[in-house]
Amino acid sequence: MTVKHILKSKGSEIISVTESASVMDALKLLKERHIGAVLVMTGGGEMAGVLSERDVVRGLVDGGAELLETPVSGLMTRNVITCKSSDSINLVMSLMTEKRIRHLPVMDDGMLAGLITIGDVVKERIAETENEANALKEYIATG
Repeated sequence: MTVKHILKSKGSEIISVTESASVMDALKLLKERHIGAVLVMTGGGEMAGVLSERDVVRGLVDGGAELLETPVSGLMTRNVITCKSSDSINLVMSLMTEKRIRHLPVMDDGMLAGLITIGDVVKERIAETENEANALKEYIATG
């Protein structure tokens, strides 16, 4: 299975804010959409970074409540790790574990194709394992 399979089932909707959006506006979006991170886009539509709940918590500890009115550009993660839609589930699972990240933008030929989460990856891996187990049971029953 590949990342493309995940995007096919979950969709490739991109939830984002601009670099100039306030941290509070980004948090409202996270709450409304029940998500843990949002992509930060430039005015030209390119990915500038990712803002996660973890980024906000760390920022609040360091900067206090005033942080909520500052632009997300000052708090977001800029060096974003990405994957490709052709990458295997096992590869992205290893990458997410190794880098301790829960959100992974999908880039194909320099274009943003979607965003996957650790939850998406685990869900897909469980389904894959269940399918393999069922196939083995069927094989044994007919053998």
